[in-house]
This record gives sequence, structure tokens and C-alpha cells, in this order.
Amino acid sequence: MPKDKRILAVIERWAPRFISNGVPLTDYQEVMDGLEVWEDWCGHWAARASEHEARGREALEAGQTVSAAEHLDTAGVLYHFAKFVFVNDMAQLKAAHAKAVECRNLALPHLDPPGERIEIPYKNGALYGNLRKPAGAARPPLVIMCMGMDSAKEEMGTNEAHFHKRGIATLAFDGPGQGEGEYDFPINPAYEEAVTAVCDAAGARDDIDAGNMGVWGVSFGGYYAPRAAAFEKRLKACISISGPFNFGGLWEQRATNEVFVVRSHSRSEDEAYEIAKRVDLRDCAGDITCPLYIVGGELDVLTPPGEQEALAAAASGPVELNILKGGNHCANNLRHKYSPQSADWMAGHLGGRVG
Repeated sequence: MPKDKRILAVIERWAPRFISNGVPLTDYQEVMDGLEVWEDWCGHWAARASEHEARGREALEAGQTVSAAEHLDTAGVLYHFAKFVFVNDMAQLKAAHAKAVECRNLALPHLDPPGERIEIPYKNGALYGNLRKPAGAARPPLVIMCMGMDSAKEEMGTNEAHFHKRGIATLAFDGPGQGEGEYDFPINPAYEEAVTAVCDAAGARDDIDAGNMGVWGVSFGGYYAPRAAAFEKRLKACISISGPFNFGGLWEQRATNEVFVVRSHSRSEDEAYEIAKRVDLRDCAGDITCPLYIVGGELDVLTPPGEQEALAAAASGPVELNILKGGNHCANNLRHKYSPQSADWMAGHLGGRVG
């Protein structure tokens, strides 16, 4: 067992997330067992990811596209976890991130269902997302998927699958401060700007039912999704998982805010705190009129259940609140108790398949 406090903090907060989002258990155990100091984190995870990448490329060259997609998708997830909070060494982070994107892009056309990388015009540049549509659906409804502060579209496969099985397309995208968007664009508390850009891009397509779009967000995305729903009325339903209601009020309770400082492009903690205070739903939650499904974990120390309860109390539309007993942050240790159920809920509102 590693003794480095930063590694132990990752294990305490996020261990179930690794497995639920696609890291093979043996890989998790062996990489963690081999780690002693935080400075080795990115390199050890990237080395293990490269093994899956090599198998995927070999399968791709042999025309074994199903195996190639599986190996490359797994490689993308492991490369993502190599970089996800490794902001102390941006050169290593960027190298691992580039490999995560590369592997996921190689896998996309061979996944079931296949995916398409799309470019979304945003401000003076672009954001990037992965659009995946269920087989046999000419114009399926769409769920827009909002990432967290340290998550990215490359780790969304297991979350996407619940919607695909119910006839719903997914568009997981990296917004400002996230994944491919984190270098050019800082964290933007007014995240409805990014989601509106995604809605515009989806609405311009003839293979998506833009009249039936919902939004889903996890962790910090659990703030972004309801924030977007308050302003963007093209969204018919919203799922919010373990999001903050008033992030500024949580600032001093957090063990570290290093990731927020970096991804908000701040020069200091004080500057970052001024941005963090704008991550606040108090002034707009009352404008959320679409149906809202909220998930929280009873034992969540990052965004305690009081944050989700505050959102439920403030929203104006119909709300279903699910605080899971024994659940950690994002209740990743209890995904079986809410992921299928929330996907059924979304399908019921967007016209997907239920049952």
C-alpha cells in the first residue's frame, strides 16, 4: 500500500470510480501496489495504458476491429487516469492526455455503437465531443454529457452505455476547463454558454432529434448540467450527480484546490477563490423548470448531500432526489443503484425505450 498522502487521497475519494468507469480490476490493483510516491503516478498509469494500446493497435492491423476497440478504449481510460489530477507536471499530463484522446479516437468507429468525433464552435475556438448513436435509430433523442473538474469524455463509455441501450444518443464533450478544453479555455461558471454551443451544433444535424435533448452531469458537471438547464430551454430533462450548489461555500473545507487553480487559469488561490464564488446556483436554480433527477452520496465529503438537497429545494420543476445511503462522491461505489434507474427516468422524458 503506498504511503504518499496524495495517492492515499485518490484511493479514498475515487477508487470505485476507476473500476466503474472501465479500469480492469487487476490493472488498478497492480498499478496501485507499485506506486510509492505521487511523482510516479502519471508514468506508472501511462505505462500500463501503453500495454492495452499495443494490443489494440495489433488487433487493428489484423482487422480484428472488435478486439481493437476494446483494447484501445481501455487504453484511453487508463491514459486519462494517468493525467486526471496530475497538475503538478503539466508536460507529463499533456503527453498522457494526448494518448488518451488518440486511443479513444482510434476506438470510436469500431465501438458498439460506433462514435464520431465532432467539433463544436465556441467563442474564438472550438470544443470537442464524441457523438454516439444507438443502432437502428434514424433520429434518436440526445443526452448531452457534462464532465467534472477532473473528468473527460474519454472515460465516459460505461456511462454512455446506459443511454444507448434505451435508444438515446450521447454527446460527451470537454467544456472549458475540461479535457481538450482545459488548455484554451478556463473553467467557466456560466457553463450554459458551452451547453448552448453544443445544443446549436446538435440542432444543425439531421440525424439527431433536437426537439428531445436532455443534459447529464457528474461531480462538477452536477453543477454545470442544472446551471445549463436553468438557461437553455431546449433541454427537456436534467440529471445532476453529486454537484455543488454553492462551491464557494465549500472552498475552505476542501483538502486541496490545486486542480481548480490550474483549470481556472488562475495565478493564485485567492484569484481562483473569486472564480469559485461564482460557481453558485442560488440565483438561477429557481429557473430550472424541466424535470430534474438528482443523485448524491450520503458519505460524500467533496460535495456533501446538503448541496444536492439545496438544489432540490430551489428548483421550480418536478424533482426526484436520490441520496444513496453509504454512497461516496458520485456514489461510484453504488452505481448499480442509480445509473440504470436514472437512464430509465431520462428515457421516459425524452421518448427513449423504457423496459
